Amino acid sequence: MVQADSLKNKLNTFQRVRELTGWHAVAFSATLVERMQPNYQLFCQATEFADPSQFQNTLSLIWEWLIAPKAKVNFAVQLEKIEDVTPDAARFDNYGVYPAIDAAMSLTSTLLLAMGEDPQGAVVASKLSQGGVEAFIEATSEDSLTDQDIKEHPLMQWEIAFQTELLDLLESMKSGSESAKKLKLLASEEGMSNIGIDIS
Repeated sequence: MVQADSLKNKLNTFQRVRELTGWHAVAFSATLVERMQPNYQLFCQATEFADPSQFQNTLSLIWEWLIAPKAKVNFAVQLEKIEDVTPDAARFDNYGVYPAIDAAMSLTSTLLLAMGEDPQGAVVASKLSQGGVEAFIEATSEDSLTDQDIKEHPLMQWEIAFQTELLDLLESMKSGSESAKKLKLLASEEGMSNIGIDIS
C-alpha cells in the first residue's frame, strides 16, 4: 500500500506540473533550478570547468522576467550561453558532473519554456530534479537499493514534499513580483540543494 501511495504521489506530481502554463510553469521550473544551482556551482569550483556566474546571471534574468513579465530578455542568447557552460559527462570522472548537468539542462528547459518552444519544460525540470535525487541516493549508498528504499529515503521524501508544496503555492498565486520573490526565497530557505549540498 505504501509503495502504491508513493507511486501515486509521484505520478500526481508530474500530472500537476503538466497542467501548469505560462508564468506559473516558468516560476515552478525556475524555483527548482534555483534549488539545484549549488550543485552546479560546487562542480565548477571543484573542477574549474567554467565560471558559475554565467549560470547565475541567466537564472537571475529569468527571475527578473518573472518579477516583471514585460521586461525584455533575449532568452535565445541566454540559451546559447548556457549550452556553452553545460558540462560533458564524458570529460569528467567525478560524480559531481551529473548533478551539474541536471541543473544546466533544467535551466535550458526553463529558457525554452519561457520562449514558448517547449511547453513541457517544467515537467523536464521536475523529472531532472527527482531523477537527480534518485541517482545521488543510489551513488552514495553502500547497499543495493530497491525502488521502495529510494522512495522512502529522506532526500526523496524531501524532494517530493518540496515539489508538492511548490505546486500548492502556485495554485493560489497570481503572477507578479511578490509571488516571484516568495518562490525564490522558498528555494533556498532550508539552506540545501535538492541533493543536500549546503548552500552556505
